[in-house]
Amino acid sequence: MKKTLLLLIIIISAIFTASSQNVGSSPEYIKAITSQWKGERFADGRPKVSDELLERLEKLPIEAVWAVLRNRGYLNQFEGNWTILHPDQAMTGRVITAQYMPLRPDFDEWVKEQGKRENRTNPPTNSWPIDILTNGDVYVADSYGKVDDGPILGDILGTSIYTRSKKGIIVNGTIRDPDGLLRIEGFNSWSKGMDASFLQQMMLTSINVPIRIGRATVLPGDVVLAKSHGVLFIPAHLVDEAVSTAEVTEIRDAFGITRIKEGKYTSGQIDSQWPPEIIKDFLEFVKQQHGKLPMTDEALDRFMKERN
Repeated sequence: MKKTLLLLIIIISAIFTASSQNVGSSPEYIKAITSQWKGERFADGRPKVSDELLERLEKLPIEAVWAVLRNRGYLNQFEGNWTILHPDQAMTGRVITAQYMPLRPDFDEWVKEQGKRENRTNPPTNSWPIDILTNGDVYVADSYGKVDDGPILGDILGTSIYTRSKKGIIVNGTIRDPDGLLRIEGFNSWSKGMDASFLQQMMLTSINVPIRIGRATVLPGDVVLAKSHGVLFIPAHLVDEAVSTAEVTEIRDAFGITRIKEGKYTSGQIDSQWPPEIIKDFLEFVKQQHGKLPMTDEALDRFMKERN
């Protein structure tokens, strides 16, 4: 009897698992893989990192933010060597992911049928991730670095991306029609190159799943900081800490450079553990910055105790 019951449970579980497979990840799946985030979420399950944090993040250097992630054990979140449409413009946002693979006809047919079951009716399939973008989202796609017949978008899809998200795209692969993309005011892209061909022998396989972008592992709901020399993917639950810490690091560096130029301290004194008199001088320096440091006095005090 117990064996029969166990077999029945296994069969039911297998049927449920098969029926729950989809092109777009369920909110429950996204919540599970981002479970360390304890705040508000979007309807699709992704962490809802605040716009205020995204605005503060955009002003920070990648190095200062990445240092926080590395100290937390997240060593594989950065990727460099990009072709950028507007290298002088930074971009932050909440990640939506898409995975592409070389075309396999039988699986591609399943993807299209599953798309119909999910009410994804607009062909071609490479428009599906774009259809779900909302304001503040960044479309991040892995097209496995394909160049010939590899571009996943041109100016038409680029226009759709910007209209929906007011952001751009990061793709481990290529794009096309740079002249047309340059005419989309506000749009930006980080890609591995540009090519005049168009997408062939490639298929979309999944949306909002973990993907690999070069050296980085990226989850849906991550926050991205993209600048001229690289892209950093920040786990949602670390964004607040990373931003606050990087802000203090920036003003601390400004303090050190100022005092070294004044001849008040040596570089050795600035780069070593600070004695009480330098800490006091630093706190006075912070007060003179007229609100350049958004964290509270209590948070700053905790930061200084933890890191000095």
